[in-house]
Amino acid sequence: MAEQKSQETQSITLKSSDGVLFDVETNIVKEMKTIQSFLDESEDITTIPLANVLSQHLATIIEYCKKHVSEEETEDARNKFDVEFTKELSGEDMKLLLLAANYLNIRSLLDLLAGALADHIKNKSVEFVREFFNVENDYEPEEEAKLREENQWAFGNIDEN
Repeated sequence: MAEQKSQETQSITLKSSDGVLFDVETNIVKEMKTIQSFLDESEDITTIPLANVLSQHLATIIEYCKKHVSEEETEDARNKFDVEFTKELSGEDMKLLLLAANYLNIRSLLDLLAGALADHIKNKSVEFVREFFNVENDYEPEEEAKLREENQWAFGNIDEN
């Protein structure tokens, strides 16, 4: 019984790419499939460095995971949290959190952020999306003009902001 209790309250230290340490309970870490695979390989691991995740994003991810593993939260409360969670994020933070969620393999957060990013770029101009994702335009002006002419339907109702 005591061993089971200690496993429930056991924590793992996650070290962000900028060197900040986070003690995270194992039930929360289990949401992060990448971390879970490290733990499955060796039970002796106490600190896991995360070279691709900044501390500000790791803190946000931990907050998200805590909310989603809490048995006290209803599905409705989690959904409400998700709406508020994404509403507070800038486009840049969404992109970086999406990359971190992908790296940590947190499927529910990845799906949530992908949907939020899709909403963020919905009805935006090609130029906005290129700039947002830092994609270089490799079309010649004539090629692009021809494509815009052939696909006029795709360029209607564009939000230039």
